[in-house]
Amino acid sequence: MKKEMTRREALETLGATGLAVAFAGLPLFGAPGVNDELRKRLPKFSAASLDLLRKLIEDPAYSGRLDPRDVTTLARNENLDVDNLMLALIPLAQSYSRAPISSFYVGVVVRGESGALYTGANIEIPNQCLGFAVHAEQSALSNAYMHGEQSVKALAVGGAPCGHCRQFIDEMAPDGEIAILTPEHGSRKLSQILPEAFGPAALGMKHGAFPVRENSLLLAAPKTDAMSLAALDAMHKSFAPYSKSPAGVALRTSRGRIYRGSYIENVAFNPSLSPLQVSLAAMIAAREEYGAIQAATLVELHGAKISQRAVTETVLAAVAPGVQLEIVAARL
Repeated sequence: MKKEMTRREALETLGATGLAVAFAGLPLFGAPGVNDELRKRLPKFSAASLDLLRKLIEDPAYSGRLDPRDVTTLARNENLDVDNLMLALIPLAQSYSRAPISSFYVGVVVRGESGALYTGANIEIPNQCLGFAVHAEQSALSNAYMHGEQSVKALAVGGAPCGHCRQFIDEMAPDGEIAILTPEHGSRKLSQILPEAFGPAALGMKHGAFPVRENSLLLAAPKTDAMSLAALDAMHKSFAPYSKSPAGVALRTSRGRIYRGSYIENVAFNPSLSPLQVSLAAMIAAREEYGAIQAATLVELHGAKISQRAVTETVLAAVAPGVQLEIVAARL
């Protein structure tokens, strides 16, 4: 019986075959020469595709999303169907990984119902609890979520997702129909690799996180500054059916961009993503450094069952020491 390849073995194999690269030195988002980095990571891509990707990545508004029209162009240029294009783009997603603890770099590409592609990479918080890490699957799925996708149709990763990620994916696509794409196994439904899933229905939910459903909570006291309003908007998009404790985070960087993060719960609790984790994933997808963070605001419901304050302050202190977290209360 053939032994199933582990994710680490799969990623090492990808590197040996040229589909991925060894990640020494700066990742793509910190590299001054995007052209050179793209050629290293996507050596089989045509000059036209590399030029298109460079223009997209260097756009100041880039957010780790490839528009459906650009996806069509890239697939045509490379003579690939979209599934295989997603697999081919894994090294691009992988280059955004922040893994100072494991040195294990994972990239994921997700396809939304719109046809857009979303990249994500694993994020480890230096010197902090491993539970604060964001898995690459979570990063890419939260990227699609924050862009307002109605659903997700496929997820490409270098090796089979871990159990934590399968549980998180199931919250986003509880019908089990989402295609999980890997170089070794091609396309398999989530239900094939997560049989007898413990899904949202176990706690009485009739749907998962998609499509995004907005609440109408208000700030407890009137505020009109951009950060409070951005964090409030993120809270409006929270998926918190189990704790009934919606929350949102806004991060402002030296570029002047504001990154929103919504709290995304999971029926198994531990795979839930804090709003700060989601906003950090968005910031990294846009090629920004932790050192660029200048301000952070958390909006959460006053008197809720759980609070995001402690975890947000702890992680923020690790990645942006000196930045004071502003806490803003919301009400029903």
